[in-house]
Amino acid sequence: MSSKVVTFGEIMLRLTTPGYQRFSQASEFTATYGGGEANVAVSLANYGIESSFVTRLPKNDIARACEMDLKKYGVNTDHIVYGGDRLGIYFLEVGAVSRGSKVVYDRANSAISQIENGMIDWDHVFKGVSWFHWTGITPAISQGAADACLEAIKAANERGITVSCDLNYRKNLWQYGKSAGEVMPELVAGTDVILGNEEDAEKVLGVSPDGVDVTGGHVDAEAYLSVSQQIIKQFPRCKKVITTLRGSINANHNSWSGVLYDGKNLFKANNTYQITHIVDRVGGGDSFMGGLIYGLLTYPDNDQKALNFAVAASCLKHTVYGDYNQVSVEEVEKLMDGDASGRVSR
Repeated sequence: MSSKVVTFGEIMLRLTTPGYQRFSQASEFTATYGGGEANVAVSLANYGIESSFVTRLPKNDIARACEMDLKKYGVNTDHIVYGGDRLGIYFLEVGAVSRGSKVVYDRANSAISQIENGMIDWDHVFKGVSWFHWTGITPAISQGAADACLEAIKAANERGITVSCDLNYRKNLWQYGKSAGEVMPELVAGTDVILGNEEDAEKVLGVSPDGVDVTGGHVDAEAYLSVSQQIIKQFPRCKKVITTLRGSINANHNSWSGVLYDGKNLFKANNTYQITHIVDRVGGGDSFMGGLIYGLLTYPDNDQKALNFAVAASCLKHTVYGDYNQVSVEEVEKLMDGDASGRVSR
């Protein structure tokens, strides 16, 4: 496949309590790496799509190990720029049943938070590229990161590159004096494909669905039609709005599906998966986005199949430890075809 995808954002060192221990119990942490846009790049590389991840990293051994980790999964890192003092860190306490997971960030003054316009040569980065992906996490980091993200979107628009965004609202990140509502609309205006959930749409764009009770573990796909229509009306460049539908019964049991609106039709995923034993839900939305981009590139005239692939791919991610979705096209297609048995493959 000749498609080339670029993603841009922050990658961090992830330190997770072992088992289901609380922070106060842990005497050690498991170290992995992850970040919204890097997670998408890894998914796409697993599916055979040529993918590049762009970020800013410090010149030290931890950052070097992080870059080696990305390369291990087939992600191109040639366009990473270097500078700054540190790689961001996040700590994860994994929840169970009625106790939700917790995340503590230690990412202040990370290398990418100090990025500025002009540090990345987007003309070079975008040569031969057909798709660019960003998330709402990046402009939440700092004004410089927001500016660089807008610079990238404008460069992609000028070159006719499809731009996608996961709105990814993170209330704890917007700390530099501006809100998501002030910053995000200008960036979203240059975006062709938008992914979000009910909170993202409300907090970032000021639109909300009717008849949705997410705390009760029930979501109604029809309720998102009005939100999708509002987004496309507000941002005419946008051609597709996709919503993940997560029903949270408890920390270990979620229902999982999605809907896609193309400006005319609302597509519902063929399956709603009951994930009754979640290994790791962090990166679930990123795995959906990775599956969606693959689906839209691979089945350009079949939004239903693209949506089904995204939902199945992200369902499988909940069984994989770490931020990355380490599954193959064949495994996703097997689940799409109805084989959820989990039987040993011999």
